[in-house]
Amino acid sequence: MKELFRVDDRVILITGASRGIGFAMAEALAEYGAHVILNARDENALREKVRALTERNLKATYQVFDVNDFEAGKNALRRIVGEFGHLYGLINNAGIQFRSPILDFSNEDFELVLRTNLTSCFSLSREAIRLMKNNGGGRIINTVSMLGPQARPTVPAYISAKEGLRALTRALAVEVGADGILVNAIAPGYIATELNTALLEDQEFSEWVISKTPLARWGQSHELGGGAVFLMSDAGSFVSGQVLSIDGGMSIQV
Repeated sequence: MKELFRVDDRVILITGASRGIGFAMAEALAEYGAHVILNARDENALREKVRALTERNLKATYQVFDVNDFEAGKNALRRIVGEFGHLYGLINNAGIQFRSPILDFSNEDFELVLRTNLTSCFSLSREAIRLMKNNGGGRIINTVSMLGPQARPTVPAYISAKEGLRALTRALAVEVGADGILVNAIAPGYIATELNTALLEDQEFSEWVISKTPLARWGQSHELGGGAVFLMSDAGSFVSGQVLSIDGGMSIQV
């Protein structure tokens, strides 16, 4: 049974992978045999993370590009296939957050969050699907959020984008399933990452998170890795169009 979770030599691109959730998923996949390709905009950060993996004899390289530069993303995918011969997996994890009361939320900020958190995922997925179809299939995982079905004040763009990404996950799963391409999503709860530093340091908010989470704590980045391995491996070979919640039970508590 444990062999079902192996992803040996599967080439997988993870966006937003220089830290936090993205790196945790990349690390877990590498530990189970994948050749992971880390993406972010900061080459120095990527080089450091790749070194941390390769020093453990894990297979990792990186591609520097901004997910909002759609042509750069397309070119990166082509370089990956040119170097490795195939692209097995894509994890659309890169994203941004912007908080503001609705009356102060500009159209420009709203559109930037949607472009980064949703449109870039559509663009990269489309180009990845072109390549995967030529190779007999593959896997796509989108990082969505507990927010979307639920809402909080001051983050309307983030909520809209993540709910849209859930819908895109289903739409792609239905359209490309017959091509052997499985599309799923992971919905993290409140995870103790650099992106959430301000929230972690807000004692009142942090205590609220703990009180609302049945496991009574924040999640840790490494706890996202198992979900990514499952959905990229043969263990998840009949799972498509689904959202795997990794939130300590927060989304189901009244």
